[in-house]
Amino acid sequence: MTVHVEGLVAIALFYLLILFVGIWAAWKNKHSGEAEGTDRSETIMVGGRDIGLFVGGFTMTATWVGGGYINGTAEYVYLPDYGLAWAQAPFGYALSLVVGGLFFAKPMRSRGYVTMLDPFQQLYGKRMGGLLFIPALMGEIFWSAAILSALGATLSVIVDINIKLSVVISALIAIFYTLVGGLYSVAYTDVVQLFCIFVGLWISVPFALMNPAVSDIAVTAVKQVYQSPWRGTVQRNDTWVWIDNICLLMLGGIPWQVYFQRVLSASSATYAQVLSFLAAFGCLVMAVPSVLIGAIGASTDWNQTSYGAVPPKDRDQADMILPIVLQHLCPPFVSFFGLGAVSAAVMSSADSSILSASSMFARNIYQLAFRQSASDREIVWVMRITIFVFGGLATVMALVTGTVYGLWYLSSDLVYVIIFPQLLSVLFIKGTNTYGSVAAYLFGMLLRIGGGEPYLRLPPFIFYPGWTTEQQMNHMTGLMEEVVVQRFPFKTVSMLASFLGNVGVSYLAKYLFESGKISHKYDFLDAVVSKDSGEIMDKTTLVSRGNNIGLSEMAPVKPRLSVTLAAAFTRRDTLPTETVEEEEESSPDSSHFDEE
Repeated sequence: MTVHVEGLVAIALFYLLILFVGIWAAWKNKHSGEAEGTDRSETIMVGGRDIGLFVGGFTMTATWVGGGYINGTAEYVYLPDYGLAWAQAPFGYALSLVVGGLFFAKPMRSRGYVTMLDPFQQLYGKRMGGLLFIPALMGEIFWSAAILSALGATLSVIVDINIKLSVVISALIAIFYTLVGGLYSVAYTDVVQLFCIFVGLWISVPFALMNPAVSDIAVTAVKQVYQSPWRGTVQRNDTWVWIDNICLLMLGGIPWQVYFQRVLSASSATYAQVLSFLAAFGCLVMAVPSVLIGAIGASTDWNQTSYGAVPPKDRDQADMILPIVLQHLCPPFVSFFGLGAVSAAVMSSADSSILSASSMFARNIYQLAFRQSASDREIVWVMRITIFVFGGLATVMALVTGTVYGLWYLSSDLVYVIIFPQLLSVLFIKGTNTYGSVAAYLFGMLLRIGGGEPYLRLPPFIFYPGWTTEQQMNHMTGLMEEVVVQRFPFKTVSMLASFLGNVGVSYLAKYLFESGKISHKYDFLDAVVSKDSGEIMDKTTLVSRGNNIGLSEMAPVKPRLSVTLAAAFTRRDTLPTETVEEEEESSPDSSHFDEE
């Protein structure tokens, strides 16, 4: 095996830069929030709620612009059967950020939540919050594993180093600075990483375009030269699949802790919305070089390159088209810049997902469900341990699991069909309860898993209208297999069924118990009749700095003054009478929970 010394030096310098920035950010903000009395654990989770527009816009953009984003966009543009028409991630995620900013960012930030699971536990109880944690955790861990796996393959293509070694080193660096500085380190390193991605890929594109083996991409977009046009088309029988995918990206991209961690760290509710819109624009801009690289791959006569006569798509290496273009169509020093960009993209997403998973576990599972008397120091240590555990788990999966992408596809679908309709209900639909939430959870999971997952070779037991069979290659065995392909938009239908199930069962349970048709003693979830239950979190207390603070006792957030309200929930008995009266008048949810 040949080791490219220049490539190793370039990567080592880049990793040292990221590590330095992460440690510097942790040191710079080590006393953040102390003046306002904010707990250290909350500062780690949401950065003291003082993230500004510049850093916030970069970190939210970098969360989506990861290794899967830039590699996947280039891959789909390059693939003959797909093309630009099927490279839906840039537009889908941009729309997701716009929708999130318009409808979800303001209510989540203004109510002072710390994690995405807070409203679920507030309304549906501790146990339901624990159930919803499962798909959220799966999504974060499998996403981290998938992009670490992609990084290992990418580095091995260009630098020709051991895949396992590169994955382990990358994961350790991301885990270390996340452990040290929490969201501050993640946010500040995201600024550097996004800059490296932008510069690294844009430096590579002109050199690749000028390579003699590359035809005019404007011509190959509409005419077949070496393969079908890279512009791509959506066949009539694939229309519903295309719509299903864009809805999955647009709506399923909202209920992720990595997104709401940025929203909740913004210095005001208005800033949270602006950050979402900035990141939407950033996602589109950052996708341009990936689209061009995919188009270059589709316009190349590979027989004239050092890669060989057989193109990547025929070697089952289409997913590596970006690093292949960098290596074989660009000078070595340029390809190493691009390699740094890919490494940056991976680390900018991996650190965010690991921090998000540990934040939800430490707060919503450990503290709120099991140890409400836990001290702030104890919560901080739980976060540090889980950052290491979840990071290690994602690394192990990236190294030993051949179906990590399939696991992530399935888990991201579960986030869409289970968590999104529940988030919609808990924020905007008055009257839903734990019975509806449980029913929605089961409906969504059953209908989604029932449709099967070809990537995992999970056969369907529900055959939706329009299903067919196709020959596809098993990426683990390299053999062609017959798989069932669902052409019905069953993911979106599953999401809608989950949402309607939540509303329908909630109102049915409310009617049956309140009308006396079912005895109150059978309200075993304490969701309708038992108003004083300790299970429902708006009747439970959070423990913060030794004080019992009701979850329903929330102070309104005012622009640029929200840092003084960094502690998410404020005791009423410490506020002046006038402030309490103003809060009761301004709170959008006070009547909602009183009536519940």
